[in-house]
Amino acid sequence: MITAVLVDDDVNLREGMKGLLSIYAPDISIRGEADSVESGVKIINKIKPQVVFLDIQMNDGTGFDILEKLSEMNGKVTSNIVFITAYEHYAIKAFRFSALDFLLKPVIPSELENVIEKIRTVLEKDSDYSHIDLLLENIRKETDDFKRIALSNSDGIHLIDICDIIRCESNDNYTNFIIKNRKPILISKTLKEYEELLTDHDFVRIHQSHLINLSYVKSFEKKENGLILMSDDSYLPIAQRKRVMLNDILLKRLN
Repeated sequence: MITAVLVDDDVNLREGMKGLLSIYAPDISIRGEADSVESGVKIINKIKPQVVFLDIQMNDGTGFDILEKLSEMNGKVTSNIVFITAYEHYAIKAFRFSALDFLLKPVIPSELENVIEKIRTVLEKDSDYSHIDLLLENIRKETDDFKRIALSNSDGIHLIDICDIIRCESNDNYTNFIIKNRKPILISKTLKEYEELLTDHDFVRIHQSHLINLSYVKSFEKKENGLILMSDDSYLPIAQRKRVMLNDILLKRLN
């Protein structure tokens, strides 16, 4: 059985989550519940569950306060965290940059099933939970100008400086990250998801299969309908509708 704790100040939501888990994840055992920051810290420290389903907004603080307190007391958080929230704001982006799962209220069974499947996969690996430290680092900034991203795959969770990502390449429903001075990392998410995250960090989608970091462009060659030469010596095609836009962007960077 997978041990879990449920922290939410809404008793109806706790009962609803327990009902959903009994149907869609009978191998998850809720060993404790809490309805506040104070009681949440106590129950997590006592039970040390494998998974914590954690509400963001509570009467006496936030789920982030719980993680901060646990980190201060124990050096780090050592449970897998799934956030439950009714609010879509900058914190959601922080979750995605930190490879942390979240569920929006009201919880949809199909989304819960996806999260549970990820939890089972993660629990098969050893984790140092450094992605939770990354989340807290990002939340403290109160900005979405994040410097690092957590990439999770079958090998574990990799914390990468965004400025070291040369380009991302689509491979069906996977994305291959080409990174400066290290081996590529293949992630089971679509390129579109990373386009949404990285566009504000000087990345441009130049083709349905290619998202590039403009800092690593070596040249824009107009032969053969247009090719971009990247610093890793890869030649990438440019979609016809992207050529003028890309040319304008590169010209502005030179001026």
